[in-house]
Amino acid sequence: MSKAGDWEDSSPERLYVITGGRSGASVPATLDLVTLIVAKSGPRHGMQPEQAAIIRLCQAPLSVAEISAYLGLPVSVVTVLLSDLLIDNRVMARAPVQPALLPDRALIEAVIDGLQKL
Repeated sequence: MSKAGDWEDSSPERLYVITGGRSGASVPATLDLVTLIVAKSGPRHGMQPEQAAIIRLCQAPLSVAEISAYLGLPVSVVTVLLSDLLIDNRVMARAPVQPALLPDRALIEAVIDGLQKL
């Protein structure tokens, strides 16, 4: 049985405090699991610890899902924190690089046929 003063990492109260009671993003940006986040600078003094951790993690691009996993926080909480960082212009969000389209099958067959004739 836990004491009244205990603070579990995954407690609803802790998550409520981290997000300031908000359940949705403050900015109309679309952040999904594969949106890549890149920090624009380092964490600043006095920044919320979870936001500072995001800034440190995102020196190289990371997806929202990866940030959530590394921090051990629900995606909904990470999305709220990221929206605040986007508003403060501390991070940049971008869609992941789209996979290259496959070339036409007929073109591949023509190349193979041409190589076989060499």
